[in-house]
Amino acid sequence: MASATVRVVYSKYDGSAHRDYLARRLSEDDLGVWVGVTRGTPSVYHGRPSVERIPFVLLIPHHAWWTGMFNPQPRTSEVYCDITTPARWEGDTVRLVDLDLDVSRRRDSGLIELRDEDEFEEHRVGFGYPDEVVTEARAAATMLFTALGDGTEPFATAYRKWLLSVSPG
Repeated sequence: MASATVRVVYSKYDGSAHRDYLARRLSEDDLGVWVGVTRGTPSVYHGRPSVERIPFVLLIPHHAWWTGMFNPQPRTSEVYCDITTPARWEGDTVRLVDLDLDVSRRRDSGLIELRDEDEFEEHRVGFGYPDEVVTEARAAATMLFTALGDGTEPFATAYRKWLLSVSPG
């Protein structure tokens, strides 16, 4: 039986620490594994100790090149997707490599943005991303850019019940 707690570990392609935190396993369905992070959770962010100030829900898809973070107010991004390598599970730890590109949807305007293309290009060269990684990352970003705007689940409403479980009200 799976643990109630999942350790989520993101690194960069060169192996350096990016994000690391414990999350509560909420559910698993055909979309992936849903985990929740509450306010006050200790974490590592950009390789430095931190504390989560705003709760969120993370969807870790079964076989995709992204993760989806779903945020309550006051975060300006309602949905924030990191382009990553597919999740690699080691017991109750999930490991992902952050590939820099992000796709987000703003809460107030619904504007969908492709972010950090400059960082992706810099790391593509500096870290030596293989062609397959570049192709998969760009394809995931393109898919997400469309999905965040057209009502595709889980980006329309599927996440809301889980978000309420970490951020009531």
